[in-house]
Amino acid sequence: MTTAGVNVAHAETDAEITATFDVMQQLRPHLEREHYVPLIRSLMVSDGLGLLALLVDGTVQAVASYRVMNMLYCGRLLYVDDLVADERVRSHGYGAQLIDRLKQEGRALGCSEIQLISRVTREQAHRFYFREGFGVECFHFRAKL
Repeated sequence: MTTAGVNVAHAETDAEITATFDVMQQLRPHLEREHYVPLIRSLMVSDGLGLLALLVDGTVQAVASYRVMNMLYCGRLLYVDDLVADERVRSHGYGAQLIDRLKQEGRALGCSEIQLISRVTREQAHRFYFREGFGVECFHFRAKL
């Protein structure tokens, strides 16, 4: 997807993956630069992780990671692990462009739906997801092991 200096593309080379780090770290501050590319590469191999970067004039402004799963209750779905726009350019429509691209990817991969989890404290993100057509359908429970 390309619109007036905006390009959404898969980050696949080490250089492309590295270029997503600074934006991704805004959402995932525990990530360490020196471990990022090997971690992403590992998830690409083990889980089929996809990494999309939205670039404006060659600079990464937003990032999304996702995977495709098959679930008994709904069939094939695209699951968004991470979605983040650079805090300096939020409200520029980049997140919506990534969501649109993720929906396109899901349809192309034969998915019946797109899902994500968002922490209950991220109210601004929730407003965004509601605007983008997502709804709350269940509780997500977790327990540390």
